[in-house]
Amino acid sequence: MLPSAFEVLGPVMVGPSSSHTAGALRLARVAREIAPGRVSSVEFTLYNSFAKTYLGHGTDKALVAGMLGLDTDDGRIRDSFSLAAEQGLAFSFRTSDEGTGLHPNTVDIAMGLAYGGSLTVRGESVGGGRVRLSAVGGVAVDVAGEYPTLFVHHGDRPGVLARLTGALSAASINIATIRTFRDARGGDAYTVAELDEALPAELVAAVGAAPGVIFATSLTIPGALPVAAEGPQGPDFSCGADLLALCRERHASIGSVMREREAGLAVGGARAADETMGRVRRAMEVSVRATVERPERSLGGFLHGQARAVERRSGALAAPLLGGALSAAVAGAMAVLERSAAMGVIVAAPTAGSAGVVPGALIACADALGAQERLEGALWCAAAVGAVVMANGSVSGAEGGCQAEVGTASAMAAAGLCQMLYGSPETCLTAASIALGNLLGLVCDPVGGLVEFPCQNRNAIGVANAFTSAQLALSSVGCPVPFDEAVQAMTLVGNALPVSLRETAQGGLAACPSACAACGSWD
Repeated sequence: MLPSAFEVLGPVMVGPSSSHTAGALRLARVAREIAPGRVSSVEFTLYNSFAKTYLGHGTDKALVAGMLGLDTDDGRIRDSFSLAAEQGLAFSFRTSDEGTGLHPNTVDIAMGLAYGGSLTVRGESVGGGRVRLSAVGGVAVDVAGEYPTLFVHHGDRPGVLARLTGALSAASINIATIRTFRDARGGDAYTVAELDEALPAELVAAVGAAPGVIFATSLTIPGALPVAAEGPQGPDFSCGADLLALCRERHASIGSVMREREAGLAVGGARAADETMGRVRRAMEVSVRATVERPERSLGGFLHGQARAVERRSGALAAPLLGGALSAAVAGAMAVLERSAAMGVIVAAPTAGSAGVVPGALIACADALGAQERLEGALWCAAAVGAVVMANGSVSGAEGGCQAEVGTASAMAAAGLCQMLYGSPETCLTAASIALGNLLGLVCDPVGGLVEFPCQNRNAIGVANAFTSAQLALSSVGCPVPFDEAVQAMTLVGNALPVSLRETAQGGLAACPSACAACGSWD
């Protein structure tokens, strides 16, 4: 299933990284939810990209915040260490070089329980704030939480599964999928049942008290798609070609089709979808303007006032260089990155590292047109493009380089700009394809592991690329590569990038002597 629009334009979160901050927080929250009792201590073991950049991305603060039950947009994330001390939660961190074969963003969360037991959960942050569990108690599992999920720890004994499915049947709850994972015959086992509706608390308690069951919980994976109980009701698509076919069939724009799809998926229908998009829009508008008006110093000190400097010089430089709308868009995109790097609240679009491109471009264009009423339609269009990339490629810098983050954001913005200027669905996807191609191969090399430099500048380039790609497409300058093939090409290029160029801060500009010297204690 394609992700929700609000997995693409979201989460609303404290920066600086959707995968390393929001995703890390969500993994810790899920681990805390699985723990069969109060957690008194926790040790985090970080692998691969997590291990290389966790200080600069605020991953350490986010993991502790998740263990405290905070949400991704809670301003107290930056103070999580002191909050943990107040609540008596002991914590520690270690890094490991033994991550070969693991997802780039992997963490082991070893929890000490107040009653004396322990439990270790392994999780992966797969991009855009989405997460997946890959092991519990040393047993390999696969839990993404697309549906309401019942998680049961039990002995590998005859009759346990029959009692579990019988209890669900008696409550008239339909099972979408059910899988059992075990370490050895007769040992510990975990059953994960994905259901068509949420479980009442009394049923979860009854399952937990059944013979052979050690622990049961109704598991919520933050950031997973909240599917309505009756299942998807609107149009659906899996790629750009499907999306265009739906637009032709309905004589509708990409944004209209995406909004209709979301209304058919969401609990609460069209009203809930529109309310959530309104919240996203308002958060974006604040993030684009806040640090232009009041600059903030970033965690690493690289960013402080650059967006304001661009905005203040636009009067003198816009005419011979970028022009008015693009100057405003660049300043807005840079402002979002400054806010994110200072652990302010932004909207990942589709990630925090690329969060400035879509709002910077679309809000500046709407302002230039005096047509703010077109903004949400353009955001729905951008979400559709990002959803196709998420489903068929990756938006994670740790998986595909910055081309997967800023490249995808630029493609989303280019399509949204075309829709705002009444381009056809075909024109919107042509612009998206051009934008992806222009940034193909862009590496992810955050200096010092900070989402600051060159990330802010690359958001500015992502905006310029979106404007250029939209103007080319609207001028009938086509692209011989369809959007779906451009996504596939980006995925293949990302797979070919060496690990040093995929968000590990080991190559590219991050390896330059002057950049390393500027990082000081972040080395």
